[in-house]
Amino acid sequence: MTSRINPKAVKAGGNLSFFEKYLTIWVIVCILLGIALGRLFPGVSQTLDAMSIYNVSIPIAICLFFMMYPIMVKIDFSQAVQAAKAPKPVILTLVINWLVKPFTMVAFAQFFLGWLFLPLLNSTEVIRGTEVTLANSYIAGAILLGIAPCTAMVLMWGYLSYSNQGHTLVMVAVNSLAMLFLYAPLGKWLLSANNLTVPWQTIVFSVLIYVGLPLAAGIYSRYWIFKHKGKDWFESQFLQYLSPVAIAALLLTLILLFAFKGELIVNNPLHILLIAVPLFVQTNFIFLIAYVVGLKLNLTYEDAAPAALIGASNHFEVAIATAVMLFGLNSGAALATVVGVLIEVPVMLMLVEVCKKTAFWFPRDPEKATLLDPRCASPYR
Repeated sequence: MTSRINPKAVKAGGNLSFFEKYLTIWVIVCILLGIALGRLFPGVSQTLDAMSIYNVSIPIAICLFFMMYPIMVKIDFSQAVQAAKAPKPVILTLVINWLVKPFTMVAFAQFFLGWLFLPLLNSTEVIRGTEVTLANSYIAGAILLGIAPCTAMVLMWGYLSYSNQGHTLVMVAVNSLAMLFLYAPLGKWLLSANNLTVPWQTIVFSVLIYVGLPLAAGIYSRYWIFKHKGKDWFESQFLQYLSPVAIAALLLTLILLFAFKGELIVNNPLHILLIAVPLFVQTNFIFLIAYVVGLKLNLTYEDAAPAALIGASNHFEVAIATAVMLFGLNSGAALATVVGVLIEVPVMLMLVEVCKKTAFWFPRDPEKATLLDPRCASPYR
């Protein structure tokens, strides 16, 4: 017996705000604004560096926290127990995100950035006092994207594709918990294998600060609001005020990032395109694998679509935060993660359309399909 999903809750979690709907445009505007800021006011770099503790920029840390907190507070982690009743989509998501995706990202990044495009990336940069090639720095940023499964905007992709939002929340919850334990060791291993060794403690600290802290704040504040204000107030009032905060923090962070990368971008505008190529190929490749495996496992469309979309998308907030902390705000790795933001929205919207147009390939859950997608009242395979 399938459980019904509250249509109001689904709508509240899925509606795209004005800024979210045109996020790609705002990202481009912030890139241009950041570049202009860096060119017009080169002293911003020194000012921001002075506001740091143990190489962690206080302004950036604040911005990144407010990027992460609205994501975490939306997740109902108590739903994780429901995964045991229908484990296939969750297992598929975990396998794709942690056993397939990180290694295909390394392969594509090495092929395109480390070999095919290498003649165009023949310069170097200094990271934490060590000189590294720009290609390796970009590869590091791609790796940090590849090991960070999406736990935020996938809720929107699930809504737009008429997927099972309840199970999507379960998969998001499981991935968030898995990230706390797997992101640091996997990142340490893959970065070390690509000649970019970083201290173990640094990665663990970055995950705790940028995932653990907002996660704890989100769980506690969600509990407090539900107890004192109620669920309806949380969904209808609190989230409405909170969502713009996350977008504003993201956009402000991008302005700061590109203010530091302005010189490199102006001198090498082709680098943005070169970084985007392996990220684009990786996103579509992982989606195809997860979607086909979901079909072979005979999953319903409502469960297969979010499993594939979660696998395809990246948690660029964590990737940006980790790249900034490990390699610095002015690094190629940070730039690579920001390019991930630039292509994420249009590519994922394209894949949502692919899901909707191929839904007839899968068995359908009559209850959820009728509830979420009024076009699918019949027929079912």
